[in-house]
Amino acid sequence: MTLQTKQLIDVEKIRQDFPILKIKVNGKPLVYLDNAATTQKPAQVINKIKEYYETSNANVHRGIHYLSEKATLQYEKAHEIVGNFINSDFEEMVFTKNATESLNLLAYSLTKNLVQGDEILLSQMEHHSNIVPWQQIAKEKKLVLKFIKITSEGLLDLQDLKNQLNKKTKMVSIMHVSNVLGTINPVKEIAKLVHDNNSLFILDAAQSIPHMKVDVKDIDCDFAVFSSHKMIGPTGIGVLYGKKNLLQTMSPFLYGGDMIKQVEFTDSKWNDLPWKFEAGTPNIAGAIAFAEAINYLENIGMDNIPNYEKELTKYAFEKLSQIDGLIIYGPKDLSKRAGLIAFNLGNIHAHDVATILNDEGIAIRGGHHCAMPLMGLLGVTSTARASFYFYNTKQEIDLLVSALQKAKQFFGEKDVK
Repeated sequence: MTLQTKQLIDVEKIRQDFPILKIKVNGKPLVYLDNAATTQKPAQVINKIKEYYETSNANVHRGIHYLSEKATLQYEKAHEIVGNFINSDFEEMVFTKNATESLNLLAYSLTKNLVQGDEILLSQMEHHSNIVPWQQIAKEKKLVLKFIKITSEGLLDLQDLKNQLNKKTKMVSIMHVSNVLGTINPVKEIAKLVHDNNSLFILDAAQSIPHMKVDVKDIDCDFAVFSSHKMIGPTGIGVLYGKKNLLQTMSPFLYGGDMIKQVEFTDSKWNDLPWKFEAGTPNIAGAIAFAEAINYLENIGMDNIPNYEKELTKYAFEKLSQIDGLIIYGPKDLSKRAGLIAFNLGNIHAHDVATILNDEGIAIRGGHHCAMPLMGLLGVTSTARASFYFYNTKQEIDLLVSALQKAKQFFGEKDVK
């Protein structure tokens, strides 16, 4: 660890804030390396949920009593805090259940006026959440779903993107960071290409916003989606960012209470933004705790976090590359890679690797990572994946490498070569 990073991030002090990192698994200290799936929560976030239910529990926007007004103020403040984090205006920041719901909302609302033959462009590296909603809507409305190719190193083929854009392309939806390959896509450049084609650009930022500073206005995406639980916040709450002029013209995805301004027996009028897209009682406690998570991340510094993760990733990449028979997927150029590494250890199934590592107290993910089409392109059914966050250490990576060596010994060299 460099002197600069030591000054900026005190990892050992940070780890004290995360109660779950103190537990033992199979008698060994937990080594949590499944952060791309979900992150652990600091005591500050956990306590914020408890504090809300003990001191502020009431429905928002629907009462003039003390508790309702207090809950409403905190809930609306959460919108402001999360919006500021990505440089979004208040009206442009909608709370949803998660990034998946946000993408479903967009797939439903943005395709209402599309006609047979209109095209939607995704990439071959997308998560199922950014494939299946578009796929099903395309079937229903007879739209054309197309995919941008990736290179042999796992980078997005920008020339193929340029070739596929045409007057029928209505929207392009792409992940910022691949949850399998670790690839960081050049989204600002993509946004310009898409807009020059008069198409809409949707950014799946679930794997980027937790790990790097993302400015939606600078990128100039039309929409962005992400989830609280991947950035030390609670589960069950996510975000849809959308440019105000676009959100104003879109139809709601869910109908009911709080998203309405006026209801008659024959028709209804929608509420102002962002409430137009937040039907029913929201996840109030989750929103307030999410804001607390944002405060925690900003206290560490959204420049410090990616710098530290780059060190961890470089260290892990070098150590894992030294294991005979271990195959790493994704870019070899670490400047184009985020803090996760998907790999296979010879012919050993990823689930077996994950099981052996669990015996050592190490949590990784083994499977298709909700990216089965990408797995097919890679010629595998699954991979193991270690994913890092600012509370991980080089010592934990050493334990990962040691456990993988044990897995090699357990299964034998013939299964590894």
